[in-house]
Amino acid sequence: MNIIIVGCGRVGQTLAAQLNEEGNNITVIDTVAESVKDLSARYDVMGVVGNGATHTIQQEAGIDSADLLIAVTGSDELNLLCCLIAKKAGNCQTIARIKNPIYSAEAPYLKDELGLAMVINPEYETAQEIARVLRFPSAIKIETFAKGRVELLKFRLPESSRLVGMSVKEVIMKLHCDILVCTVERDDEAYIANGDFVFEGKDIISIIASPKNAADFFRKIDYKTQSVKSAMIVGAGETTHYLCNLMQKDGIDIKVIEKKLDVCEEIADKWKNVAVIHGDGSDKEILLEEGIGRVGAFVALTGLDEENILLSLYAKSVGDAKLITKINRVDYDDVIRHLDLDSTVYPKSITSDIIVRYARAMKNTVGSNVETLYNVIKGKVEASEFIVRENSPITEKPLSELTFKENVLIAAILRGKTVIIPRGHDVIKPGDAVVIVSGVMALHDICDVLR
Repeated sequence: MNIIIVGCGRVGQTLAAQLNEEGNNITVIDTVAESVKDLSARYDVMGVVGNGATHTIQQEAGIDSADLLIAVTGSDELNLLCCLIAKKAGNCQTIARIKNPIYSAEAPYLKDELGLAMVINPEYETAQEIARVLRFPSAIKIETFAKGRVELLKFRLPESSRLVGMSVKEVIMKLHCDILVCTVERDDEAYIANGDFVFEGKDIISIIASPKNAADFFRKIDYKTQSVKSAMIVGAGETTHYLCNLMQKDGIDIKVIEKKLDVCEEIADKWKNVAVIHGDGSDKEILLEEGIGRVGAFVALTGLDEENILLSLYAKSVGDAKLITKINRVDYDDVIRHLDLDSTVYPKSITSDIIVRYARAMKNTVGSNVETLYNVIKGKVEASEFIVRENSPITEKPLSELTFKENVLIAAILRGKTVIIPRGHDVIKPGDAVVIVSGVMALHDICDVLR
């Protein structure tokens, strides 16, 4: 596909890398010549310097033959204008990134009236991810499939766990849990686990199950399954606004610490039950005074990655809170993974995953359609959800009779309201939603898993 990306910030860079890797023709636009030059050279993509919200620059970038334009500049208004001009100038689909809560509330109207394919809000999506983890604090990360009927949960195995030394098939047989172990991260290695894989302490494990069966599994291995009751948030940007709303619905007591007085007043005025502290959230005395050692969760959402990391490590040293750390820079992921920060959220990656999923769905073949896409282990393992259509070659045969590529796992089958954790005798049928965990990157169609 021919894809134009307007905006060479971190989201634009991540998108350019991922979409280019999948064989698309990418053109990037930005007003900063150095950013365009750097991105063009790094990923071997076309670059145009100029204002992406002008017809002239869009024509230079090839809007006439573009299939998709993605506007991810730092300005919501500019993104919407880029998409509006693209719809008039070409015959392509358009995606706009929107951050402002005011515009976000208008997203359905903007999408319909401007003919947008998608309105993506990184801060809201990040808040959703944080809220999911706070509901189930044993997990490092939770992704959902089939409108929440299936979950992929990632958790760290303590060295004292009863699972250490057990194989995957022993765990399933002894605990009688209807779950599927998908992946294991150990040091810098990633594995798609088979039945003989033996667990070690500090392994990071991903499982797939229904919410009920996941809760049952965690109870049997003596993990916390109750949602947190209280949370301290440092930093009050857009993500915090959305998070306050979601956490209040879950009955969590919230305390927000923020430097800017006007932002404090805005939050206090909007959410009467939220305790708002005007102060420097990096001040140890303030954190101790406000009870950092007693809260159920600590969420670091300042604009500085370094500050978020240090705050989370400090919270770990003085209490037993569930830690959630926002990281903006995705290029140091390998280093951050070794810091034992519990849960980290990457707004840029969340955004790019959603947009890449849409781009893949545009390229789909007759057999299926990509519904959901997550990076389980970044750059190594993906989880994809497909809706299977009639006449797909993967249907009506037992899974044991199909020949799959290496590093492919059929993780779940959803038929109506029934969640099936598949075994060899199970059969995929037209209309099923199928979750696939794969070390084979860029699955566009469910049939791509077959040899």
